[in-house]
This record gives sequence, structure tokens and C-alpha cells, in this order.
Amino acid sequence: MGSEKIKVGVLGATGSVGQKFIELLVDHPWFEIAELGASERSAGKKYVDATNWIMKSPLHNNVADMIVKACVPNFESKLIFSGLDSSVAEEIETDFANAGYFVISNSRNHRFDKDVPLMIPEVNADHLKLIESQPYKGGIVTNPNCSTIGMVLALKPLHDAFKIKKINVVTMQALSGGGYPGVPSMDILDNVIPFIDGEEEKMETEPRKILGKLGAGEILFDNDIQISAQCNRVAVIDGHLETIQVEFESKPSKDEIIDAWINFKGEPQKLNLPFAPKNPVHYFAEPNLPQPKLQRDLENGMAASVGRLREDALFHYKFIVLSHNTIRGAAGGTILNAELLKAKGYLDNIV
Repeated sequence: MGSEKIKVGVLGATGSVGQKFIELLVDHPWFEIAELGASERSAGKKYVDATNWIMKSPLHNNVADMIVKACVPNFESKLIFSGLDSSVAEEIETDFANAGYFVISNSRNHRFDKDVPLMIPEVNADHLKLIESQPYKGGIVTNPNCSTIGMVLALKPLHDAFKIKKINVVTMQALSGGGYPGVPSMDILDNVIPFIDGEEEKMETEPRKILGKLGAGEILFDNDIQISAQCNRVAVIDGHLETIQVEFESKPSKDEIIDAWINFKGEPQKLNLPFAPKNPVHYFAEPNLPQPKLQRDLENGMAASVGRLREDALFHYKFIVLSHNTIRGAAGGTILNAELLKAKGYLDNIV
């Protein structure tokens, strides 16, 4: 990939997703943090003074002393990671893309633009070609919802091999998925909250685009799949656990399903991308696994874990999937999208 790193900017740098971007990018072999953007109230301040750093690793000195910029397209870095809140992301990301920047976004605003890829690199790497149909001088690539990513990683090898017809999913989603400071402690302690605004709709619609086929300047959604989702917030810090029931066109054997999971590889693995897990899906035969505390950090938080595969009385099979929502489901997955763009040559002219 060459020795010269690509300079990158991070928008929404003071928020929880922005902080995770910074934590993961500090020692990245291809990308170098050069600029940080945040709200007007943070602009002009040193980053260390503008943010309440909540990551586990210490704030790197070079980043701490950076002066935060306003989120306007006057950055020198042409590759931009966006952790912006959805209330402001749409206009800002569009402005940057129009000005010639490549925006790799974790925000939801552009996910269903017909010419914007909704990317899980192991699943739909071919959708990157949509960039060539975009009207921008630069481009926009989006990351799916955090709960969608873990589910679709587990379903992709099964859908390719056996054609999924129906999905029922119930989630137990970690607190960090709600941002910081998130759900008040008096609401979540000794409790489960059976509602996350907009989450069920995302899980019922995003997979149809992700698993769809590339058409002429748009994705032809896979509308043959029926999806029902129920989403719950639970008192876990990191790691979304999902119970999934699935029905196929023709029922495979249990061993065939397990083989599909453990042999699953995608474009990131073929290209040996820095953030790519060696195995995107790990299967656990133990009856009590996977668990957030035990498996969420598997392969640096970038792999999905599946287990408890059983036949189902209403569907063909049921199983559990676990993924790290702030790494694979947010910043780490978005960085992997940027790595794929780099490997495919889309960033060749922005160093």
C-alpha cells in the first residue's frame, strides 16, 4: 500500500463514536489523524479541553494538543471519518462530499440514498461501485446500524448457501449503543428497556439493501426476505446479543450451517486488510456461549460470534449472535470500509 500514510479528519470528534475512531486510528498502518472537527462550542479549543475522554486507553498526546475545527469543508485531509449526530450529519456530510472529500460515515442519514453503499465489506464489497454513480466530487460510504452488522455477518454465509426466506430477531443491546452519557442509571439498573427509537425499523430494512444486488446506479433490494425485529436495551456496557430464528427455502442440516459459518471469508480477508478479522464469524458449540463479557473482544472486536444452534418448532433453526457494537458495529467497521476503498484504488489520488 506504500509507506506514506493518508491524512484523515474525524468529524464529531468529541462524541463517543468520534472518540472510538481516534482510539482505533492512532496507530493505524495506513491512516494518520491530522484534523478533528466538532461543534461550534468546541471549535478553537485544544481537543483535550473540548472533550470528556471516556475511552479505556489514554488520550494520545499528539491528538490531545490538536485544535478542534468547525465541521466545514476546509480540511486539508481528503478522507473524512464521520461520527456526527444524525441531527446534523446529513448536511455536513453532503457539503464535504460536494467539496471533493471522501466521507466514511457511521451516521444513518445517507444509508438509503440510492447511490450510497451501505457497507459490510465481507458481505457486499461489490456495492462500492455505487460511488462511481454519485454526483459528488468526492463520495459517501455508510456503515449500517450496529445491531444490523452482527446479524448480517452471521446470515450472509447462510443466505448465499441456502437462501433465507424469514428472519425473526430479538436483540439485547448494550448501553454504549446509546452514546454517552446514554441511558440514566435509574432507568437501566434492575431493568430492561423494551424500546430503542428507530432500531427495529433499521433492522427490518437495512439487511434488504445490504444483501441486495448491484444495479445501474442503485441497489436492487432483496425484498424476498421477511424480517421481524424486537429491540431491547440491557445493562451491559459493550456487546449486542441477538436471538435469531431463520427459515430457508430448503432446510439444510445443522452441520451444513456450521460449515458455512466457519468457512466464511470475504474481500477483507482476501485482501488482508489491517482491521479485517481472520475469521469474520466464530462458532461456539458450548451451550452457554457466546456471552458479551467473554467474546465481544474476539479478534480485536471485529468478529461476530454465533452459538446455540438448534432446530426450531416455528422456523427451521434458531441461534445466538454477538458482536461488539462500538468496534465492529461502529468505528471499527467504518475504518474497515475505508481500508476497502484504499485497497480498491478509490483513494489513490488523495494522499
